[in-house]
Amino acid sequence: MPVILAELGWMGMGLVDTLMVAPLGPAAIAATAVGNSLHLGFAIFGMGLLLGLDTLVAQAYGAGERALCRRWLTTGLRLALMTTVPMMLLLGGLWWLSPALGFHPETQPLLQGYLGILILSTPALLVYAALRRYLQSTGHVTAVMVTLVTANLVNFVANWAFINGHLGLPALGVTGAAWATLTARMYMVAVLALTVWLSDRQVPAATATTPPAPMRRLLSLGLPAASTVTAEVGIFSLLTALAGQLAPVATAAHQIALNLSAMVFMVHLGLASAGAIRVGHAIGARDFTEARHAGWTVIVMSVSLSIVTGAVFLRYPEVLIGVYTTEAGVVQLASQLLAIAALFQIFDGLQGVTTGTLRGLGDTRTAMVSNLTAFWLIGAPVSYGLCFGLGWGAPGLWWGLLLGLILTSIVLLSVWTRTVRQRTLSGD
Repeated sequence: MPVILAELGWMGMGLVDTLMVAPLGPAAIAATAVGNSLHLGFAIFGMGLLLGLDTLVAQAYGAGERALCRRWLTTGLRLALMTTVPMMLLLGGLWWLSPALGFHPETQPLLQGYLGILILSTPALLVYAALRRYLQSTGHVTAVMVTLVTANLVNFVANWAFINGHLGLPALGVTGAAWATLTARMYMVAVLALTVWLSDRQVPAATATTPPAPMRRLLSLGLPAASTVTAEVGIFSLLTALAGQLAPVATAAHQIALNLSAMVFMVHLGLASAGAIRVGHAIGARDFTEARHAGWTVIVMSVSLSIVTGAVFLRYPEVLIGVYTTEAGVVQLASQLLAIAALFQIFDGLQGVTTGTLRGLGDTRTAMVSNLTAFWLIGAPVSYGLCFGLGWGAPGLWWGLLLGLILTSIVLLSVWTRTVRQRTLSGD
């Protein structure tokens, strides 16, 4: 539950930004949506490189090697800092090219101002990712949860001040939301770093066994994991960018439906993290039956949740969308998109949690191959063809996404079932 609440807290910051710029109009919603998607579409690769810490730290912790956990954190922080420079250069190039990417004329100037500030938060985002993975894998999940929840309060106050010009500050509008995000991310790094220092003061770092080629080992797990999350987040970023070429009403409807779906997915992502950690602990302790039980538990929980949330999306779309806007055109289109989202909830959650359980086993390559194939070679072309070729608009983007989710969830569930059965029978 603390990990799930932490994921909801992470998602909540984007929700707060969207809600607080909503009074500025559909173009403001579109600019923050596209800006966040473009930034995360690149930054997620750097964060994904650190997902190998889930496996390495959790398995070391399960084996009782607490000092080795700290060594892996040091390696993770080094990797985060090494990744920062190339990541910011890539994002800077994206910012410079953004006027040529075909965004709607009302959205483009707001987008460029928002994205330019958001890029400055990249170093904090990567360091935060390393600290969080370490703390979760060593059982300090409550500290992570509290940090994310309080970060939302920081983000809310900063949005209120920067967007509207309170506390003696100028009213910065959409750009102010980016400054608020930067402030909240710096706060998260400070709190998590303090938590690590307080929790590890008694860890005998000098007695830790140095793992062979630690950076290579972390990258061997992190590169496939980074490719996986980049493929998944990247497809959402691509679809949001494509929606940005439609009218602002369509872009706003797409973003509202995507926000609601992503909010639910944060619960699945929390289950995936919990599954990766618990499976990793069991593997470290060489308890393969427990690893199997932990994985199947989160899978069943994910499917059950998807059925409930899908029913809510179908039954109360206007109520959910009304939290963002009452504009008739946006409500009507977003309701159509939520009907599609109700169906893909099951497959989105399923592929998310099975990716986590496989990561706990030390397998990050299967998810990479399946996601790249299902989302980019199949789902993306179908989405583009339905949206622009057949003229289905935003719903066409979502039907193509659904196809990719179905394919990758089937593959990952099959591999998990086969792998965990083999390991339980062989004891290795």
